[in-house]
Amino acid sequence: MELPRRDRGDELLKPGELLSLRKRLRNLASRQDLTTVIACAFDHRTRMLPFTYWDTRMVPAGVRAIGSALLDAGFDKTRIVLQQWNRNFRPSQMRLDGRIPDVFMVSSMQIHSTQCKALIRDACRIDPVHRPLIITGGPKTIYEPWDVFSADPHDPWGADVAVTGEEFVVLSLLELLLSIRSGNESMRMTFIRARNGGMLDDIPGLVYARGDREDVAEELIDTGIQRLLGDLDELPHPVLGYRLLEPPSGKATLASSAIPVDKVGRYSRIGALVLTFGCKFACPYCPIPAYNQRQHRVKSGERIVDEMIRLHSEYGIRYFFGADDNFFNNEDRAIEIMGTLARTKVAGTEIRHRFRWGTEVTVHDALKMKEYLPLARSAGIRALWLGVEDMTGTLVKKGQSVNKTTELFSLLRARGIAPMPMMMHHDTQPLYSPGKPYGLLNQVRLLRKAGAVSLQVLMITPATGSKLYEEAFTSGLVYESVGGRPVEPHMLDANYVVASEHSKPWRKQFNIMAAYLYFYNPVRLLIAFVRPKSRLYLADSLMQMLGMWGLSQTVRRTIGWAFRLRFGTITRKSRVPASPIPMRSADGRSASHALPGTPTGGLVQLGTTLSASTSGPAGQEPAFGQG
Repeated sequence: MELPRRDRGDELLKPGELLSLRKRLRNLASRQDLTTVIACAFDHRTRMLPFTYWDTRMVPAGVRAIGSALLDAGFDKTRIVLQQWNRNFRPSQMRLDGRIPDVFMVSSMQIHSTQCKALIRDACRIDPVHRPLIITGGPKTIYEPWDVFSADPHDPWGADVAVTGEEFVVLSLLELLLSIRSGNESMRMTFIRARNGGMLDDIPGLVYARGDREDVAEELIDTGIQRLLGDLDELPHPVLGYRLLEPPSGKATLASSAIPVDKVGRYSRIGALVLTFGCKFACPYCPIPAYNQRQHRVKSGERIVDEMIRLHSEYGIRYFFGADDNFFNNEDRAIEIMGTLARTKVAGTEIRHRFRWGTEVTVHDALKMKEYLPLARSAGIRALWLGVEDMTGTLVKKGQSVNKTTELFSLLRARGIAPMPMMMHHDTQPLYSPGKPYGLLNQVRLLRKAGAVSLQVLMITPATGSKLYEEAFTSGLVYESVGGRPVEPHMLDANYVVASEHSKPWRKQFNIMAAYLYFYNPVRLLIAFVRPKSRLYLADSLMQMLGMWGLSQTVRRTIGWAFRLRFGTITRKSRVPASPIPMRSADGRSASHALPGTPTGGLVQLGTTLSASTSGPAGQEPAFGQG
């Protein structure tokens, strides 16, 4: 079930709207003395291919962006805690500026939701009198906001509010709270007053709980789909967020100060930058186009240059990853960005000799840009992660084919740009197909021969917010447990086979291991050193070493699951994991973020008694007046 779309023409914020909000909030924050802690939930059981190494050497763009926004708005006493570096961190023991923080935020992906809930639960152990306002966000909350609230009176816990949007939503919430806060009233008490007074309902992008008890949700109110920022140049500068990082530690408490500026680059070797958002393709397994309201949002080349230069000058970061959905989605904007970077000199030196960066594109769009690959190299691009998925286009057609993929890889390799293919394994694809490029190993061999430097092979798995999500559950495709072991959130990273109609799904699990082993092995490492095929031999050698290390972790974590698939009994789900808590919009209609099967509220709203019932598809009735 995709997120519903706002009315045409009402998807984006007005130009300058975020800039105005940032200015107003600075004036409010200057009269406050607030402390904030932002935690990035991370489950260390997800540390395997293709994420090993990168997951602990790159500060996630999401929490860094929120930290930048808060510091820009005047919240100087803010700390960002990454569970990648601080796995023993406990919110109940956190102190910042010698006191319990006023606001505690948690950002999480779906695969890290176990740790997200643990952080919230621990924060709820703080005495209610001193408890901070708990705000959750990130991909997990965007698509499943109900999962951070508890409806069990015997197990009371939960966030105060879930943010299903971006920086503008968080800052709008804070502006409202600070504008009505009185004296030394806690931020949580201010929030409760605003919630009970209906003051939150005009901020699209929030979900909050109602009920007789403050720590038990009897009903969730959904304020609707956020308006998106169109001009990404309005975002606060990313250099700010890196000043707030908690030093890596095994302690449960916070350090007295953030990581010193001169040591940030040691811990975050790679800087994640938001360059563009959006993709023109509508792959049924992907939630990205619907989340972006079918819009393509970009930063200017001048802004990107400034971000790279400042991040390098202040922290020594010289490697960057563009957090793009499809960088080549818009040819003109991509050329403008690359041209600006290519023309820029830093201390008399071309930018390509100073910085190196990579991002995500599709085979189809990259081929359309083949005459601009020299420009891409001059702009500092050294690697492109390509959504190949299936070279034959059987799984999904995005303009890719065997010939087009191999042609593009050859062009990239000739220009010194590393091709980094991302593949999806699926039920109908065999491990090997004699004489045909359909089998998984056949395609891995073709990619390697064409010059692929790294490889990502994941099993196609239902993604929240995608078109196929509901059908995957109602058709019985998704597993509930295998051999008595339940499917846990950290297993939804597509490394585990958790959704399949194949009669022998264990083969799919071993197929993934075999594909990785074929690509990453000591023989290929030796060949990369002794008989390099291109100027990319150093990158090839490095990726082989990292790949073999990651493969050992992948095998260690998934081989037991493979044997369960072979010998255990598989129990399948038949219902979408919808909210057990009733949900409705602020005006009593269906909630925008509710999945089929979600009960609707039964409270009196606008003079009408809402009877308990089951909602239709999410967004069938817009949560608010779409403008």
